[in-house]
Amino acid sequence: MSSVGEALRETAIINLTGAVTMVVDDSSFSAEITTSALLGFGIRTRRSCRSAPEAMAILQEVEVDLLVVDCEMPGMDGFELVSWLRRSGPPNAFVPVIMTAAHIRRSMVNKARNCGANFIVTKPFSASSLLERIVWVARDSRPFLEVGEYFGPDRRFRAGGPPGEERRSDVLRRAEFEAQKALAAANAVVAAAGVSQ
Repeated sequence: MSSVGEALRETAIINLTGAVTMVVDDSSFSAEITTSALLGFGIRTRRSCRSAPEAMAILQEVEVDLLVVDCEMPGMDGFELVSWLRRSGPPNAFVPVIMTAAHIRRSMVNKARNCGANFIVTKPFSASSLLERIVWVARDSRPFLEVGEYFGPDRRFRAGGPPGEERRSDVLRRAEFEAQKALAAANAVVAAAGVSQ
């Protein structure tokens, strides 16, 4: 897995300051955190919406460079919004989409992939992981395909797949393993000290 620094070095020519970005999230708190993280990279959020219908009205008229949308919203959810977006035609059918969710299950990953999203990240996300995904999406060269009901980026990753694994369970298991290993080593030291006395 490459580090954020390596990903940024490879893409140092990407200038995000002029990007027209829209954040769609029914939680004003989550939207504010996402907007603040984007601002930290020099990306000024031009539009922030609290519902999919509000976003749709804007997306029909205003071209955006990046859409960050929450998966789970009341009424029309983020998956439906992205599906609509991909079929909406100009000006935004091909815009890169990063979806966010508090709890990502395999079924959500499949829904995000099948609605035409470019990437899905778990909230709360670190600023560095969000930036890594934005840079990756900016460099994503997968062609758009129309197959049956699907229209969006090719769902198959060829060389240079998506950045890092977004699996918290793996991180937690590794941390638990490391803690158990450290405890076993400490117990061995205590046991050795007890034997030598």
